[in-house]
Amino acid sequence: MKSLPWVNYNSGLSLLDLPERLRKKENHTIIKKRTGGFLSKSQEEECSDMKKYVSIDIGGTAIKYGIINENGEILSRGERKTESYKGGPSILKKASEITEIFMKKEEISGICISTAGMVDTKKGEIFHSAPLIPNYTGINFKKTLEAKFHVPCEVENDVNCAGLAEAVSGAAMGSRVSLMLTIGTGIGGSIVVDGEVFHGFSGSACEVGYMHMLGSDFQTLGAASILTRKVAEWKNEQEEVWNGYHIFEEAKKGDELCIRAIDEMCDVLGLGISNICYVINPEVVVLGGGIMAQEEFLKKRIETAVEKYLIPSIACRTRIAFAKHRNDAGMLGAFYHFCRCREGKKQEKDTR
Repeated sequence: MKSLPWVNYNSGLSLLDLPERLRKKENHTIIKKRTGGFLSKSQEEECSDMKKYVSIDIGGTAIKYGIINENGEILSRGERKTESYKGGPSILKKASEITEIFMKKEEISGICISTAGMVDTKKGEIFHSAPLIPNYTGINFKKTLEAKFHVPCEVENDVNCAGLAEAVSGAAMGSRVSLMLTIGTGIGGSIVVDGEVFHGFSGSACEVGYMHMLGSDFQTLGAASILTRKVAEWKNEQEEVWNGYHIFEEAKKGDELCIRAIDEMCDVLGLGISNICYVINPEVVVLGGGIMAQEEFLKKRIETAVEKYLIPSIACRTRIAFAKHRNDAGMLGAFYHFCRCREGKKQEKDTR
């Protein structure tokens, strides 16, 4: 595989950089639909000569997928329901179907997968999964898809992919140590050090949602889902009446209970972030997940909470940022992970 021109594989720090043309919004973060008018004719011709990769981002609710070229540009995208209740074998089948569709249209050089669950990145296999996806543990994407399509496949945890995407070309670009937190129905974490995801000894580093705090755990107290439960309970209403968007809209209008629920969530996030920062000392903490689209409303509140729990000498050197790639983070991160894996294997082969 051709080495990507924007990846500094030989740097002593293994830092990843992008050229100016890929940092520009119109050339990198906007979705490039080949039929949607985003690419000029010359760009179309250039892209047609590049290697292309299928990238699949498997979440609990939706599977996002697309084609990415070797410059890290998303050329097309789609989405379908995960139907996680059908279990792991069903998700593997969907990934295979998505790949097969693209294989019939394009010459594909590899398959990049971002997925929920704890992933053995060497085997490309799920070794632990929450009950949300039954029978997911033991599903091996790499072995199955490589055998069927005869192209390399690499697999990584979805939050690690998001963290890598932000470190390579997003909100944490240029940092040596970054922490990514995704706040949704739960809380996921990822640590990227010198351009490499830190997996820990057994591949389960930064499972911060399970971190014990205040008689419970981080994600039970600080995830976005706590907002709807609290507001509904305080207002004596059904939980189905409320969602995150509704709560923030009412808070902006001055609803005291909605503001209180958000403030309590931000305080928990500040405490959790601070505890992690005391251990890993990141340069930047990137916050992602659907709720973090409310950056204007949340940023100052979270910064204040972090400053409350971190000693000043650390707080002043810790930047809070909000994810830039959002819905594209999983696909981009899976692609970046694929490139790192393939280059690593090439270097191993060359040294033998």
